[in-house]
Amino acid sequence: MTPASAGGPSLRAVHAWLMLLPALALLALFTHWPTLATLVDSLHSTPKGARAAVWVGLENYRVMADDPVFWKAVRNNALFASATIPASIALALAMALWVNERLAGRAFLRMAYFTPTVLPMIAVANIWLFFYTPQYGLLEQFTGALGLPSHNWLGDPDTALGAVTLVAIWKEAGFFMIFYLAALQSLNPSLREAAAIEGTSRWFFFRRVQWPLLMPTTLFVLVNAFINAFRMVDHLFVLTRGGPDNASTLLLYYLYEVGFGFWDTAYAAAITVVLVAVLAGIALLQFFVFDRKVHYR
Repeated sequence: MTPASAGGPSLRAVHAWLMLLPALALLALFTHWPTLATLVDSLHSTPKGARAAVWVGLENYRVMADDPVFWKAVRNNALFASATIPASIALALAMALWVNERLAGRAFLRMAYFTPTVLPMIAVANIWLFFYTPQYGLLEQFTGALGLPSHNWLGDPDTALGAVTLVAIWKEAGFFMIFYLAALQSLNPSLREAAAIEGTSRWFFFRRVQWPLLMPTTLFVLVNAFINAFRMVDHLFVLTRGGPDNASTLLLYYLYEVGFGFWDTAYAAAITVVLVAVLAGIALLQFFVFDRKVHYR
């Protein structure tokens, strides 16, 4: 063995690490270091004026455990996630199956379904704010035509969160549809032809052939849907601002209020740590538990 060949693998390893170094540096600088700094800040008090931050240990977490608004935001976010995740995924899959068929105006339908995704969330929130406006909003015009009484959908604690949830489903379903449509178009056409020869119904073909082959896409969409459900904040500024009486406050919006409304950065850091831990746990659960049920081609 020559010296050149002996040093070949080690030189390739060094070259590989050098190629990865810029990405690793950016990842550490903008992901790992902020996460570590947030964890450290959550164990200190909030600096105010000339008073520097001091070590308080788990005091911010004890405050969080006794904070009723925090737990209300957790409950709201759990309800928001339990509604938006299955509804947006099911709607996206139904739309993808429909526009994947050979029908008139298929290109227009695809564009119409995907349009909400490319619209800025603030613009979307303003559109829906007009829909929900009492007395003269579009929804009020429809319910009034049916003889129903006027209702303040965003001002009622019983309906505010549901109204916000509907906007999120409308916004996300088109985005997830693109992934399902791409996955459906990548399936072997001979599978459908064989099913047609056997006289298989569409439902049986979907349940026994298409759905198992779409599981990798579903796992990817599921992870993104979970993340989106816990990072939704922008349309709350336009629609409800977390009200009324925190009925539509979500975790990220409450984090923003604590950090930039009350300027309690230490408590906001503690909420951030909990939120990151929850999302990391959900992601690990999905990849290491649900991934076993995925059938890769």
